[in-house]
Amino acid sequence: MFQIKTYNAIAKAGLKKFNEEHYQLNQSETPDALLIRSHKITEEELPNSVLAIGRAGAGVNNVPVEACTEKGIVVFNTPGANANAVKELVLANLLLAARPILEGANWVKTVTGSNIEEIVEGEKKRFAGTELQDKKLGVIGLGAIGAMVANDAYRIGMNVVGYDPYVSVDTAWTISSRVKRALTIEEVLRTCDYITIHVPLLPQTKQLINHEKLALMKKEAVLLNFSRGELVDNKAVATALVDGHLKQYITDFADEQFIGNEKVLVLPHLGASTIEAEVNCAKMAARTLKYFLETGNIKRSVNFPTVEMDFQAPIRLALIHLNVPSMVGTMTIELANHGINIVNMINRSKGEHAYTLIDLEGTSADQLEKIVAKLKTVENIIKIRVLENQQPTF
Repeated sequence: MFQIKTYNAIAKAGLKKFNEEHYQLNQSETPDALLIRSHKITEEELPNSVLAIGRAGAGVNNVPVEACTEKGIVVFNTPGANANAVKELVLANLLLAARPILEGANWVKTVTGSNIEEIVEGEKKRFAGTELQDKKLGVIGLGAIGAMVANDAYRIGMNVVGYDPYVSVDTAWTISSRVKRALTIEEVLRTCDYITIHVPLLPQTKQLINHEKLALMKKEAVLLNFSRGELVDNKAVATALVDGHLKQYITDFADEQFIGNEKVLVLPHLGASTIEAEVNCAKMAARTLKYFLETGNIKRSVNFPTVEMDFQAPIRLALIHLNVPSMVGTMTIELANHGINIVNMINRSKGEHAYTLIDLEGTSADQLEKIVAKLKTVENIIKIRVLENQQPTF
């Protein structure tokens, strides 16, 4: 029986993936896994029992990823599950940037008198805008969201250029051939009327848009940030707006200095706030956790490599260890010394850590107990799990 502890309001469709025969929700203080949304666990002491954390969303800035890695806790996210919700919000805000729709609607609410129609007709020129067709959109980051934004922006008549030096092969296949590839981020900044950011927050991307980058942009350009607030240097943006080096900034991340600024449209972090996105994220996170807990296979982890191996043997060992020489040899020698036959195995590494799955047959419970106890004493092995091959429920 696996114990799952949840935080926040996880969509019921996701929680239903944990069948009562094999899982209990919020029944133990020593859970096997955590399932969270926005709850911050960066400063919490995690129980030693925790094997994995599932984040029902793409960002993991509320999870102490580095500390989890050191403890052998696998952190998962749900890339792409909320992509359509964010894409639609970006497209909506492109329209709001081109046409002063909100300003016009808010002004109409203030109109009084018996001749409202005449007043509105006479003043509507105040709210004239431009069209998106034939305008140039730059998409920085062509992951799940960026690719969808690029494709749909092209379909509504925009000229689209995308920049992503790390775009995956799978994503590349989904991007329209009409989306032009930029070789540098500078090309995007210099040539585009609208620029939208869709990259993960990493040490190398923090404040990606700074004074230098803003200085390259067209003075009538509009910057959109629906990825992470820290990707943009807010002070630099505020200065660029005052100096006329930027027409407008639209963001999903509130900041004190932007409140009341007529050139900034701030939304209350609505990117994934749709019923469909919450359900998709919850279901994906639940399936990913179950897949790992029941088979040891890792998919969509942010801190450990993707490792998948068909589970056909009676017993599987899942080992998290440091990525140092001779580790695989040490493990297989110990198994051989105990007379245990290896049916199949796989080893993958990511940075300073590695993950190994070893399928075994012909071993008794006593043999297995002894070899696990022995392997736990091996230097550089962080965590060992023993899994029995049962009918999967994911």
